Amino acid sequence: MYKSEEEFLALYDSSQFEKLSMTTDILIVSVSDEEQSNYRKTSKKKMSILLVKRNDYPFKDMWCLPGGFLNPQTETLEECAKRILYNETNVKDIYLEQLYTFDSLKRDPRMRVVSTSFIALIDKNKLNTSVNKNASWFDVSYTEENNKVDIVLDNGTETIHTVIQKKLRELTTDRYQFEIVKNTSLAFDHPIVILAGLERIKNKLEYTDIVFNMMPEYFTLGELQQVYEVILGKKLLDPAFRRIIASKVEKTDKVKTGEGHRPSAMFRYKKK
Repeated sequence: MYKSEEEFLALYDSSQFEKLSMTTDILIVSVSDEEQSNYRKTSKKKMSILLVKRNDYPFKDMWCLPGGFLNPQTETLEECAKRILYNETNVKDIYLEQLYTFDSLKRDPRMRVVSTSFIALIDKNKLNTSVNKNASWFDVSYTEENNKVDIVLDNGTETIHTVIQKKLRELTTDRYQFEIVKNTSLAFDHPIVILAGLERIKNKLEYTDIVFNMMPEYFTLGELQQVYEVILGKKLLDPAFRRIIASKVEKTDKVKTGEGHRPSAMFRYKKK
């Protein structure tokens, strides 16, 4: 028996345990205006995510979420995520929350790698710097039918298509197991990370104020409603939406003009 904690630590043999590597991956999501050639038309919103093209093997020249290895001696997982976020995308000081830990046995062909993923939300129009040259914003569209999710990502020059099958794990919960059945150009298990993140954002929209991390300081109620609709993937009735956000926003003395219709009142997030 050991006589003290110090003696135990001095004699402790960590080599008896298998080693593994930890990484973080970040799903960066923005909802912004589509470009309009006709200024009289109201701008429509689109959801997009930031992907990085890999320069090295494995999965060379494929797209992935910004990510990298944890330094176990100097970083927490969140500190690792913030470092990678800035190094790979030039983005910092944005909303960041932990999503899920992905630990599939063969998710990385190099070694056993466990990844803790994060969600980052931003209005990309607020970015003061451009993203790195190997990073690109991809517009997102996805549909679900019979627990099969079809995701299309497009950056204007390249289209990525992935299909994920959802299987209910427990009858008494809404926990699902995800299986990639089709994938073009996305590395690792990142199609599953993307789907899990998008579903988390959709669910949190109903009981948090998370959406305002993707909004400018001032906005019209119509613009805010479009963001809700893009994330939820459905049209909302105006009266019902107004009731949902009544306690979340406050009217300002600013108005929006220049889109070919009468000026609209501008609102802002009402901080608690």
